[in-house]
Amino acid sequence: MDLTHYQKPALPGDRGRGWKIAWYLCSLVLFQSGLVLPSALRAAVLRAFGARVGKGLVMRARITVKYPWFLEIGDHVWIGEGVWIDNHCMVRLGGDVCVSQGAYLFTGNHDYAAPSFAFFCRPIAVEDGVWIGARALVCPGARLRAGVVLAAGSVFHAGSEPGMVYAGNPAIAVKPRTRSSSDL
Repeated sequence: MDLTHYQKPALPGDRGRGWKIAWYLCSLVLFQSGLVLPSALRAAVLRAFGARVGKGLVMRARITVKYPWFLEIGDHVWIGEGVWIDNHCMVRLGGDVCVSQGAYLFTGNHDYAAPSFAFFCRPIAVEDGVWIGARALVCPGARLRAGVVLAAGSVFHAGSEPGMVYAGNPAIAVKPRTRSSSDL
């Protein structure tokens, strides 16, 4: 690897330096800090910076969102403390999604085989009713289909079948998701 040839990538739809500085300052105070603030305030700030946010969002403290202009959140989504959405391109969270504490969703990485350590990014899609467990990693290009559970600490790379529980590193389908009658 020779990092002397590394070039920062151009991201389609990216914002200018002033916009990013404004976002980083707001993020530092309103999202990444331990301040207990109303989720409605956080949702309004995300919208002001270009995110599409549905109703009923719950966002805990110490959350990092790289670029809100590459974020879509459906209705009734819960995002736990310490979640990091490292989105250099679009992350879409459907409705009734739970992203548990410390989960990491990242759209970009580097090609370890390229001498220039080239950066790439691929969108992430999380469909309705998905639960991403604590400390789980969701990798670039992943698609979590409706009703999937990604177990705590798992590393998810690719596509999934709806209504399944995935666990491990790499995460594999381990069983169908079952719901109690009280969930219906």
